[in-house]
Amino acid sequence: MTNAGNQFKTGTTALAHAGFVITGVMTTLLGPMLPLLSARWSLNDIQAGYLFTAQFATSIAGVALSTFLSRRYGYRVPLILGQAFFAVGVVLLVRANWALGTFAICVYGCGQGLTIPASNLLISNLNPQSRAAALNLLNFSWGIGAVGCPFAIAALQPSHQIHWFLYGVAASAVILAVAFGMAPLRAAGQDSTAEARRVEQGFWVRRLVVVLGLLFFIYVGVENSIGGWISSYARRISHGQGSVWAVTPSFFWGALLAGRALAPVVLRKARETNVAVAGLILATSAVALLLSAHNMSWVLMAASLAGLGLSAVFPITIAMIPLWLGKPGERAAGVMFALSSMGGATLPWMVGAISNRFQSLSIGLWVPLVGSMAMLGLYYGHRNSKADAAAA
Repeated sequence: MTNAGNQFKTGTTALAHAGFVITGVMTTLLGPMLPLLSARWSLNDIQAGYLFTAQFATSIAGVALSTFLSRRYGYRVPLILGQAFFAVGVVLLVRANWALGTFAICVYGCGQGLTIPASNLLISNLNPQSRAAALNLLNFSWGIGAVGCPFAIAALQPSHQIHWFLYGVAASAVILAVAFGMAPLRAAGQDSTAEARRVEQGFWVRRLVVVLGLLFFIYVGVENSIGGWISSYARRISHGQGSVWAVTPSFFWGALLAGRALAPVVLRKARETNVAVAGLILATSAVALLLSAHNMSWVLMAASLAGLGLSAVFPITIAMIPLWLGKPGERAAGVMFALSSMGGATLPWMVGAISNRFQSLSIGLWVPLVGSMAMLGLYYGHRNSKADAAAA
């Protein structure tokens, strides 16, 4: 690679990482805010669960738009729009009532759908020889935002100054949108010929396509079920005393962050699917521990272990697209990210619906436990699989 090429790669990677920090904040913002919004808007658990549905359902539209824009104009446009949607959504949320607040969540949910596929695919294309490691590092940056968000809310909540944090996030998103606009981002690099666009007959029903679709759907649903509901769960166990419950998601996201920092080292010596299997064994055990917790110490321990177990699973799953599906998998990426948003829209809502039905959030949290077990079965059963799709 030439010196100019190295500079382009370094600059583009740094900007993508900075944008993903804000993406991490916005993806996880609803979790630590949920107890506060539920109190402000007098929501029960099933109504609160609909807020996750609003965020991730509109994220599906963002994914579709991101896929179209990336192929037509390159990654620059969806990344600019994503940050702009973040800024608008978070500002609207500051003083919103229930109706405007739901709309604000929809706006930044669409921004989430715009940025996540574009950022991941950009980094994946820049690092064809080390996709899983590079994607773990990108998602490490996402974890920085996810970890910092609950701490900021917990620190500002007692003095009712959370709005300053939200305004700061909005300002950062605007700055990044301008930076993406000025950056020399190249096009997505996909061949636009009719032959390259053709996906062979029967591709979408191939076994590994279905397995990957299920993994994307379940993973994001499980991650956001735990990260989104754990502060509410902790608040009920602690009976609302103090503000420790507000930082509980940071233990989950912090362990996720640490795991993604370590993953590139582990992946040098172990196969991706074996790392995913080991992580899912730990995550499943941790969620089971969470369901049996009766004090904050056990909740924090379980949250940390769950985050560590899940840490490498999503980046590895993204890396499996070309490894399992071959060249036609490039055409499937948009669908996979849309399925991940569907999982985020569905499983956290199911937690709230079941909790409301049985008047027990611990029963609702059986949803991520079953989801973790399902992913473990899928990865274990296909840990030695290779690409089964011929080049289009």
